[in-house]
Amino acid sequence: MGIFALHQTSGKGRLAKKWESNAGKNIILSIVAQMQWLQVYQQFQLSVAAALACKQFFLQFIKKGIKIKWPNDIYLNDSKAGGILIENQLQGNLWQWSVIGIGLNINEDNFDGKDFRAVSLKQITGKQYDVIELGKQLHQLVIEYINKLKDHQFNDMLNDYNEHLFCRGEKVKLKKGNMIFETTIEKISPAGQLLTADTIQHVFEFNEVSWLV
Repeated sequence: MGIFALHQTSGKGRLAKKWESNAGKNIILSIVAQMQWLQVYQQFQLSVAAALACKQFFLQFIKKGIKIKWPNDIYLNDSKAGGILIENQLQGNLWQWSVIGIGLNINEDNFDGKDFRAVSLKQITGKQYDVIELGKQLHQLVIEYINKLKDHQFNDMLNDYNEHLFCRGEKVKLKKGNMIFETTIEKISPAGQLLTADTIQHVFEFNEVSWLV
């Protein structure tokens, strides 16, 4: 089941951050999916499916510069074009439901006051889009990638994810607690961990580090 909104007033992102969108300009989509067929420890697989659906969505309009920034952002030409937030309903050791929330910048042309680099599809292509029609296309792509998970294609999907990983092979600044350090992005593990290397190799879990870019 997919739910599309033309406007939201209390959108949220990861770590209690707010997601803001001017009315009627962007894709604000929530997809409810039954997930009993995956194990609780496989939750990252759904994140991969949603991210790849967003990547494939943007490939319809632009052919390069599409990146997935771990753990849940979509970047176009080194600027943020959207985000993914997945909330799961667990019952003991069973994964019952997931709500996949996706916000993508489509016709947005005002990012004043944002504390990060942001961009919309319109700013890149110079074209105006029907966000409802594009929302339907994105919904279908998410379902297609979830079906690929069901078809045991996760390994290929993870390779695709890593091929489009933001800053892969590049040195970046990360923050862990009060410590800021430089390290080189290598890849994402099957469990969703960020793997980096400098003088030693590092393995970071979700929310363990933040980016300074």
